[in-house]
Amino acid sequence: MRLGIEGKVAMVAAASKGIGFAIAKMLAEEGCRVSICARTEEALEAAIEAIPGDPRSYVVDVSDAEDLAWWVEQTRQDLGPVSILVTNTGGPPAGVLDQITDEQWQSGFEGTLLNVVRLVRLVQPDMLASNWGRIVHITSLVAKDPNRILPISSTLRAGLMSLTKLQALELAPSGITVNGVLPGHTLTDRQMHLADIRAQREGITPEEALERAGKEVPIGRLATPEEIAAAVTFLCSDPASYITGVNLVVDGGVTKTVG
Repeated sequence: MRLGIEGKVAMVAAASKGIGFAIAKMLAEEGCRVSICARTEEALEAAIEAIPGDPRSYVVDVSDAEDLAWWVEQTRQDLGPVSILVTNTGGPPAGVLDQITDEQWQSGFEGTLLNVVRLVRLVQPDMLASNWGRIVHITSLVAKDPNRILPISSTLRAGLMSLTKLQALELAPSGITVNGVLPGHTLTDRQMHLADIRAQREGITPEEALERAGKEVPIGRLATPEEIAAAVTFLCSDPASYITGVNLVVDGGVTKTVG
């Protein structure tokens, strides 16, 4: 299948490793001109070496409004108008609901939900001008299936599902699609962190926690970042022009909710 996105400028947030990196690499392999960001230059160096083409990297804190505005403007100057946006973040801290502080809730809101509002607002003029755009929000299966040790993520990502639908309704007449992808248990640093927490709670090793997580999935294993990236890349493509407002769960069948 020809995806029809060669030469398009794609911005991918939090893309120095994990799912974000896999998405940026796959979009670049399809011919996109890729702009990625992460919190530190050190984190970006290895990623840039592994992404084909001529990717550009920028040190950005996605919870900072000025950083986001600077990233979008620099991308325009260096690569051109933005056609594809993939929002992504490392995720708010885990913890027990009654022990989460107000500061953690506020930080989670800034980095998980408000950054998405800001980025879409910043790039949509480019997409409106060309009457073409693809926006994909990377969220989590906890948006549909809340996790007791991820109260901030579960709450805010459920809200992000509604935001995705609202943005899709608003932008569809202009040829811009907006979708969410909800990854399940994926072999990333975030999953390793959650395995450490589970190991402490259950009195097992982190390796045993990862093994148990994989066995809980009907497919019988954890996802790879590349498997999530494949779904995202298709949603960014020209053939995906009639798919919008969808929150796609990519979790190996583990989520038991319907719809």
